[in-house]
Amino acid sequence: MTTRTRVLPAALLAAVLALAAAGHGADGTTVTIDVSKTSPPINKFIYGQFIEHLGRCIYGGIWAEMLEDRKFYFPITADYAPYVQSGGMAKNPCVPVVGRSPWEILGPADSVTMVETDSFVGLQTPRIAAGSGIRQNDLGLVAGKAYVGYIWLKAAAGPANVHIALRGATGTREIDNVGTTYAKYPLKFTATEATEKGALEIRVTGAACFVGTVSLMPADNVDGLRADTLALLKQLGATMYRWPGGNFVSGYDWRDGIGDRDRRPPRKNPAWTGVEHNDFGIDEFVGLCKRLDATPLITVNTGFGDAYSAAQEVEYCNGGRDTIAGRWRVANGHIAPYGVHWWCVGNEMFGPWQLGFMQLGQYTLKHNRVVAKMRHVDPTIKLIDVGALNGTNRRHDPDEKRGWSRGMLQQCADSMDLISEHFYCSGSDDLLKHVRQIPDQIRHKADGHRRLRAELPNLKDKDIRIAMDEWNYWHQPYEYGELGCIYHLRDALGIAAGLHEYFRNTDMISMAHYAQTVNVIGCIKTTKTDAAFATTALPLMLYRHHFGVVPVRVTAKPPLDVMAALSQDRKTLTIGIVNPTLRAANVNIQLTGAACAGGGMRWRIAGDPKAYNEPGAAPRVVINRRAIEHTTGEFDVPSCSITLYSLELK
Repeated sequence: MTTRTRVLPAALLAAVLALAAAGHGADGTTVTIDVSKTSPPINKFIYGQFIEHLGRCIYGGIWAEMLEDRKFYFPITADYAPYVQSGGMAKNPCVPVVGRSPWEILGPADSVTMVETDSFVGLQTPRIAAGSGIRQNDLGLVAGKAYVGYIWLKAAAGPANVHIALRGATGTREIDNVGTTYAKYPLKFTATEATEKGALEIRVTGAACFVGTVSLMPADNVDGLRADTLALLKQLGATMYRWPGGNFVSGYDWRDGIGDRDRRPPRKNPAWTGVEHNDFGIDEFVGLCKRLDATPLITVNTGFGDAYSAAQEVEYCNGGRDTIAGRWRVANGHIAPYGVHWWCVGNEMFGPWQLGFMQLGQYTLKHNRVVAKMRHVDPTIKLIDVGALNGTNRRHDPDEKRGWSRGMLQQCADSMDLISEHFYCSGSDDLLKHVRQIPDQIRHKADGHRRLRAELPNLKDKDIRIAMDEWNYWHQPYEYGELGCIYHLRDALGIAAGLHEYFRNTDMISMAHYAQTVNVIGCIKTTKTDAAFATTALPLMLYRHHFGVVPVRVTAKPPLDVMAALSQDRKTLTIGIVNPTLRAANVNIQLTGAACAGGGMRWRIAGDPKAYNEPGAAPRVVINRRAIEHTTGEFDVPSCSITLYSLELK
């Protein structure tokens, strides 16, 4: 077939945004797009996300529970000082890090004691003397909003009376004649003011009383999920979620996170600051994925974990009621198997920061043993192993000369479907260098694995691609709790350029998970009462919903980063342009192999490179949408911008 070369018609776009520096003119650039030259399709799992039990990602971000340490992991003492400084924290963060009991004694120091005998949940339960009480401060309330919860109570001896109030709200709860066996009492309040200084008070009269556990959530929670965060997650449209870690998983026992939520034991977070409440476990994670129409990806513990536990976790998710763990799932109210298809076998086991890390030669043996047990339970599952291109541990594994990914591919290729890689980038004062960090890392990983394919004979007939299951910028200060940094427009430019690089390497990369979705280096930020998209969410959302799926050949000169793809039916061409400079550009697109029908759409993200969004305030960085009606041969691209065109083809 003879190809036709034509100038691509495009819209006469809106005026260029104001340049960052006075006197800078527009650069003329020619970009060629050959629609006849295509690459393997973009896997939808490139638009994956990662959530870990760290900071305010799940608790305080996705999960709606308002109370800290509701199960009393920390002993309540007269030394009320709940907040601790975490590395990189801002002086006045939106949410401080809780490192001690957040419960304040209302009465003499000895009026509250922690009793370990026959505790309600975990290791200890508070006993409150008559005439005393406890209070949790710094709760965020929205005026007019309803809040619901409950409390488990038991009198020590004889009937007790308990008075419960939420400062800043109406709906005081009086519970009389509390008996000597635990009972659950509902709570309901309505906020009378907007405040972040609300407080839940529990006061006891008549006789001493035990508080088993207590819960408080906004009444609009969705099966325990924050309604505002959930709405944003639905808009984000991620195709897959990886959980529960991350470093966290190497010290996590998944069995702690199933069953009656109030009886799940609180634990010290094994990798990070604070407490793991175990309120959000496998059942809650799979439920979240179902609500978001996303595919679950579960990581098993190969740090302190073992092959039997990993296999039993697969059985809990995918086994029938005739299996041991399948019966547990059914007993927990989930009759049908979950059918979790994708599993990560461990996390970053090459690093000394990882619980249970080991030398490469030892870990390959463990990996193969774990996989054999998992596949015995369900032979249909797909597995992602731990990779680290060129990663070596000279201190703890001095005799090992291979890179970690090379060793895993040599000894475990039959026990994996994909191999994971991770990377994070810090900030740079140079805008162009800052943006280029992300795509440069992606290309480095892809090229490295191409070399491994060429060098390792055992990969000759295998197609083991990369799952970049952690990637992002990571810089300070932390405004949104532990690792909760702010993202500026310049970070969004890097994320968009990173997506372009994934699209250029579809032969090697078929899965990616932006880390960690909410607050913790996340694309959604929350306070106690509000949630908003950070700038990095915008390109992830924009490309997920509007970019094509069949990459085509693009020739463009830096510093512009241009990528294009066809829709599945080949009737639409999408073009993404990232301008990581402080100069506007005039782009002339030349198209080979197709012709434009004339109409289409344009989406744009542009502005000050230091602009950012924050919860509770009007967004400074947004996606602007405009229809294309009239055509010329040029595209005007503002400085510091992401522009996506969708053009109809003849």
